Amino acid sequence: MTVGVLLLAAGEGRRFGRDKRRAQVPSGQTVLATSIAVIRDTGLPLRVCLRPGEAQLAQQSGLQPEEVIACERARCGMGSTLAEGVAQLPAWQGVLVALADMPAIQASTFAEVAAALGEDAIVVPTWRGSSGHPVGFGSRWFGRLAGLRGDMGARTLVREAGAQRTLLAVADPGILSDVDFPSDLAGIGRSGGAQAASSKCPVV
Repeated sequence: MTVGVLLLAAGEGRRFGRDKRRAQVPSGQTVLATSIAVIRDTGLPLRVCLRPGEAQLAQQSGLQPEEVIACERARCGMGSTLAEGVAQLPAWQGVLVALADMPAIQASTFAEVAAALGEDAIVVPTWRGSSGHPVGFGSRWFGRLAGLRGDMGARTLVREAGAQRTLLAVADPGILSDVDFPSDLAGIGRSGGAQAASSKCPVV
């Protein structure tokens, strides 16, 4: 089955104090470019949700025009962004929902979640018992994802999945590590790996 990655990168990052997508990690790349580079290493197809009018950011981050989804309702919250993104996906049988401010996730984790995904399944990676990202959704769930609104993500769907939900243990603390404040940038290694992880990022 064809599985791709939907990277949510349309948030305003208010807690960071400025556009954290453009902030640099120790490697010299931006947060967004680092997240994209990790996904490129997986070979999985990619779509990135941005706000309207961000063609320059997309180009600077190495995205092709067909990889960009301009989300008109991004200001309404992550749920609305996720819904718009899923509604405009190609004919994929599964999608990995990832967050642009989590550049410490390893490429191997994306591959593991994709390999475990079926069309009826939801796959949630875990590290030491804590759930993180990217979360995989089979195509059965696309309609529900496209119906999300506001700032509510897909946590309710994950809870409702029951036997269709798989908790996949991975050796990657980066699934829990996001960039909320400038001080978090120092924890991103030069290869995109996490030097230190925090458990502050909930499942979408």
